[in-house]
Parts: sequence; C-alpha cells; structure tokens
Amino acid sequence: MNYEKLIEVIRTLALEAGDKIMEIYNADDFDVKVKSDSSPVTEADEAADALISAGLRAAFPDVALVTEEQSASHDITAKTFLIVDPLDGTKEFIKRRGDFTVNIALVEDGVPTRGVVYAPAKERMFYTLADGSTVEEEGPFSKVAAGTTKPIRVSSPDNGALMVVASKSHRDQATDDYIGKYAVKDMRSAGSSLKFCLVATGEADIYPRVGRTMEWDTAAGHAVLTGAGGDVVRFDDHSPLVYGKDGFANPFFIAYAPGVALKDA
Repeated sequence: MNYEKLIEVIRTLALEAGDKIMEIYNADDFDVKVKSDSSPVTEADEAADALISAGLRAAFPDVALVTEEQSASHDITAKTFLIVDPLDGTKEFIKRRGDFTVNIALVEDGVPTRGVVYAPAKERMFYTLADGSTVEEEGPFSKVAAGTTKPIRVSSPDNGALMVVASKSHRDQATDDYIGKYAVKDMRSAGSSLKFCLVATGEADIYPRVGRTMEWDTAAGHAVLTGAGGDVVRFDDHSPLVYGKDGFANPFFIAYAPGVALKDA
C-alpha cells in the first residue's frame, strides 16, 4: 500500500463527502428511512457512501472495500481492506446536533493502521500520516492540499482525576456503573467517532463503550487514537480489539490513554 497516496485520497474524499453532507444538513428538510436493523439512514448517508466508494474504488481497485451502507453484500476474507462509515452519528445528524463524522480507514491484518475522521459541522479533522502518526489539521480546509497540521498526543492520565468521554446517544446504566469504578474529575458526552479523537488529543483520558458498535463505526477513530499513542482493547479481557470479524460486529471496548489503570468489567 502506498500510504502517501492513501492519506491524500482519503483526506480529500472525507472533505468532499463532508461538503455533500452539510449541503443536505443545511437544507430545510431531508429524507430519513429505517434500515432492517431499525437504525436510521438519510440521503446524506447514501450520497456520501456513493461518493467515497467511487473514489476509493478508482484509486485502489485491488483493495477490498467495506462500507456501512453496502454491508449486506460484503463477504470479506481479505487481510487488507478499506472500511468506511460515510456518516457516523446519523442520530446526531437528524437532530442537527453537529456531532457526526466521516470515517475512512485501512485495516491490515486485523489492525486499523491509517484513517481519517472528519467532523464537518464542527470543522475538525484528524488523520494519520503516512508514517502512522496522527495530526489534527486546522481549517479552513482545501481539497487541493493539506493545510497547517499539528501532531496530537494522548494525555498523561492522573488516575485520581480522570477525564472521561462517553456516548451522547447511547448512554446507559451499564456505562455509568463502569465509569463509577474510576476517580473522575470531569465527564463529557460526544457523538460518533469524535470520542476516540478527544482521547487522541488529550481532551479525555478514557472512553468506555458498553454497547453495540460495528467495525466501520470504530476503525478510523481507532487508527487516529493509535497514531496518537492510545490504545483500544476489549471490555471483557483487555485484549486488543481486532478487525475483520465475521459480521463486522464489535464486542464492548475501552479506548484509553496508556497510564489509565483499567478496571475489570
């Protein structure tokens, strides 16, 4: 894989998809449908999926592609594949709360190694460079060339005063019970894969997810966090969260800055 080309392509596609999403987001109204798993899908999800899929297939025709909106047709046995959530945080999008992202990642041998997370409504963009390290790019963003970037790094956590980030739309008692095992200084809620990015920048120390997610929800954020020195492990036994699983469903997990003394489930 040519990582330089990959980062250039996925950064540009994320920006183009973000423009399409915001065009629909800012309209007076948009269509919302319900998928077979009862989750919502909008015309923005579908338009962004079509745009990103076409761009990735043109640039990397020999690399397998997994996207949320085409997941029913996937039968991936490839060790290397691109994985896309064209609009992560559809519920946030529908409620016009801004906490939604475009997620594009590369998975190699079960590990998300490169990725981009773009939050168009918040004008924040995070991505790995060719060497695997993570940066945040400062807006305004140009599709022609990358602008000013700054390296980001996870925090050095204080286990007596942790910063926790949790889901905005999927918060439940099980999550609160687990968070209650830690000494928490402050807590914030965020939607979509932004939670990984807040840990990556040091704005939070830990993000526990006690709930259903799919690999396309997490791969890009996982790559961004890893490139900033963080880690993502299974909730049950703290082993690495791996990708390419049958059906693409994730177990519960914890994303964190090394130094956090993880509690047992």
